[in-house]
This record gives sequence, C-alpha cells and structure tokens, in this order.
Amino acid sequence: MSRLLITFGIILIAVGLLWPFIQKLGLGRLPGDLAFGGENFRVYIPITTSILISLALTFILWLINR
Repeated sequence: MSRLLITFGIILIAVGLLWPFIQKLGLGRLPGDLAFGGENFRVYIPITTSILISLALTFILWLINR
C-alpha cells in the first residue's frame, strides 16, 4: 500500500510540474468541457479532458501489467 501511495504522489507531482506544458496542448479547453458562471463565480466541469486522461492512464497501466 505504501508503494502505491508513493507512486501516486510522484505522479501528482509530475503532473503539477508539467501542467503549463499540458495546458499548451489544449487539455482543459476541449470541446465537451463545460465552463459557465456568472459575475462572481465560475463552474468548470472537464468531461472530455477527464475521459482522455482516463483512457491514457488505462492504456499505460494495461501496458505495465502485461
């Protein structure tokens, strides 16, 4: 369990450090990502981005388990 948590933490740190580069690729502003709000608030629901990240992680983990 501790190895899993450490691995997850390292992945989160890597994503955090790479986030400026990820935004340049357009992730977070894809068609299907919902963003709406009023004058004093904003709601953002990244549906398409979440699906793409899920597919990529599923593929990577599938490759690792083979």
